[in-house]
Amino acid sequence: MKKQMLTVLIAGPYRSGTNDDPVLMEQNLRKLEDVALPIFRAGHIPVIGEWFALPLLRAGGSTRPGDAVYEEILYPVAGRLITKCDAILRIAGASKGADEDVRIAKELGLPVYYRLEDLLMEKSTAG
Repeated sequence: MKKQMLTVLIAGPYRSGTNDDPVLMEQNLRKLEDVALPIFRAGHIPVIGEWFALPLLRAGGSTRPGDAVYEEILYPVAGRLITKCDAILRIAGASKGADEDVRIAKELGLPVYYRLEDLLMEKSTAG
């Protein structure tokens, strides 16, 4: 049996706990990205909302976290992206945005994983 390829949203802290320090926000993005490669190597497609949102923020003229353009784009991107995903990996750390991603995923009936190992051990098969 062939393992099913999943599109997996990686959710976790980005802005939370950074006091809008760009260095800390970049470190949080790297933590999200650190789990993307193992997900890809397991045969899945990892996605992170910021991969989509950050270029849109630049194009939209956002000048700082929390400005009107930021609020218009950042969290709505993840909300829309979830509807195209098969599962969520919620990495550790306080994050209202990631908690909202989990809430939406559960509402949609998507599986939510809290450990990378659990996702990688998933034995779902193509129908």
